[in-house]
Amino acid sequence: MNLKPIHNIRDHRNALKMIEALWNSKPGTPSGDRLEILTTLVEAFEAKRYPILPPDPIAAIRFRMEQLGLTNSDLAAYVGGTNRASEIL
Repeated sequence: MNLKPIHNIRDHRNALKMIEALWNSKPGTPSGDRLEILTTLVEAFEAKRYPILPPDPIAAIRFRMEQLGLTNSDLAAYVGGTNRASEIL
C-alpha cells in the first residue's frame, strides 16, 4: 500500500476506503501505523478544504439555551441579573 498526500476528492475517497479497511488494526502494528498516518492525512486535508469556523458567541449562547430549554431569565441567574443578560444577548 502506497501512502501519498491527499490532493483532491478522489484521493480523499480512496484514503477513507483504506481507513475503513484498516479500522480494527491494532496500534503499533504495520497496519495500525498505516491507519494512523492515513487519519492524519485525512484530517489535514479536511481542515484545509472544509474549515469549520468558530460560531458567533451570541449565537452559540442562544443555541445552548435553546438546547437546555432556558429563557433569558434563566441566563440572568448566571450572569448577575436581567439587565446583564439583556446586554449580553
